[in-house]
Amino acid sequence: MQVHSFLDPASETFSHILVDTRHKKCAIIDPVLDFDVASARTSTAQADKLIAFVEEHGLSVTHLIETHAHADHLSAAVYLQEKLGGQTVIGTAIRQVQKTFGEIYHLGAEFRTDASQFDLLTEDGTQFFVGDIQLTAISVAGHTPADMAYVASIDTQSPIIFVGDTLFAPDVGTARCDFPNGSAHDLYDAIGKLLQYPDDTRLYLCHDYPPAASQRSHQAYTTVGETRRHNIHVKDGISKDEFIAMRTTRDQSLPMPRLMLPAVQVNINAGQLPAAQDNGVRYLKLPLNVF
Repeated sequence: MQVHSFLDPASETFSHILVDTRHKKCAIIDPVLDFDVASARTSTAQADKLIAFVEEHGLSVTHLIETHAHADHLSAAVYLQEKLGGQTVIGTAIRQVQKTFGEIYHLGAEFRTDASQFDLLTEDGTQFFVGDIQLTAISVAGHTPADMAYVASIDTQSPIIFVGDTLFAPDVGTARCDFPNGSAHDLYDAIGKLLQYPDDTRLYLCHDYPPAASQRSHQAYTTVGETRRHNIHVKDGISKDEFIAMRTTRDQSLPMPRLMLPAVQVNINAGQLPAAQDNGVRYLKLPLNVF
């Protein structure tokens, strides 16, 4: 079992490729579609790096996993599925997110809120395989109600976990909880599930935002032990009440993610861009004065 991580510098997002080296099967986690907000132009530079790696190593893609409906980048799942195949995967609670944002964007009755845009829906405890690697879903609601983490395990190797937007590197902390139906209460409990694993368990991150003062480079993972000892928001000894108070106060000061309005309406539709209108142009919606 190997993990290869690819950083999108624009959104500071990590996409990961989980590889079963014996059977040459792989899963791609949280792929990024490039989007220039000034020109509203999409491109596939980041996704093409993933394709090049898969093809160079003769891998077969079994799954394209979204840890949640991202608010900071557009998903490249549709593009990658067309090029490489694989099932799209997301937590079943995406239905709640679809209903909420379907109303915000006024997408109408034609927009499906039953999650049927995705191939595989996971709940807490759902298991599936990438070759011999077993993936087990863990519900980690809090950042959004649909966030899922995925524990990957094989043979005698230590498990690893793809945590999505729950935890960040210890000097960055934890994810915000002020999106619709987010909950600091739930996030604290979700992180508690992850920190029950052994200290050496690697936690693969969806984002890293190195503090300027640290002068460190982006890191693709941390560990349970590092988190419990050093995470500035949830290290050992920080109570749930303290966490909720911190998270609530901090979230009130955070700006809206730069790509949230274009990203969410695409990502709740499994990364599918809106259909072209009769002039051949696709259009995204911007809900004015809602957020």
